[in-house]
Amino acid sequence: MKVIINPQYNDIKDFVYSIPTIFTTEGEMLYDGARNKLKVFQAGGRAINVKSYRVPIFINRIIYTFFRKSKAERSYRYAQHLLSEGFLTPSPVAYIEMKEGGLLSKSYYISLHTPMQGNLRILDYENEEMPSDEKCAIATAFGKYTAQLHKKGILHTDYSPGNILYEEVDGSYRFSLVDINRMRFGTVPKLLGLRNFSRLWGDPKVFESMGKAYAQEMGYDPQECCDEIIKCNTDFFERREKKRAFWKKIKFWA
Repeated sequence: MKVIINPQYNDIKDFVYSIPTIFTTEGEMLYDGARNKLKVFQAGGRAINVKSYRVPIFINRIIYTFFRKSKAERSYRYAQHLLSEGFLTPSPVAYIEMKEGGLLSKSYYISLHTPMQGNLRILDYENEEMPSDEKCAIATAFGKYTAQLHKKGILHTDYSPGNILYEEVDGSYRFSLVDINRMRFGTVPKLLGLRNFSRLWGDPKVFESMGKAYAQEMGYDPQECCDEIIKCNTDFFERREKKRAFWKKIKFWA
């Protein structure tokens, strides 16, 4: 078993080492999905998030053992990088990798539990509890924030509403990234940067607010950015619906 602990949290070392043993029976479940499970525990007077990744398929066990860092290690390393660049993400505590037959099997990523006000699902056009003006204000702040990420060469490739937390502090908005094992670092070309908004939710006004703020920060043409963001968003969800329809037919005839 490989265990890497952030020296800042050596006081909960015993808890970290116990995670593979206690994960299934202790803690409060926050998310129970097919690909991973997320629980919160109490240790050393802190709330601690533990994400348990499922055992990868055989070919990925080989890849993650010999050719690529595991999702747990990537989450840990990427969190360190984000924080070093001044962007919020839950503080990385540790990661654990376990092997069977010489290949990666279970892995865990451990971080501080840092609840915020909500996530960007609140921008959904069906959310009528939040006024449109407030949605646009959040979208504007988020457009600027995304530009700052891209200027630093950071591209979150799973930039979906549930992976972007937000809160309002003294009249301004700040954001925190989670589920960060899929990221790219380096120059972010213009079109790739605009496509980064494609998984988000919202009506045209929301995307126009994002696009104009992003364009202003990046020095791009505002209308071009707004048009491209809306197009990429429409294309993404149309492709997703076609995939869902296809697999429903497959299941029906199976």
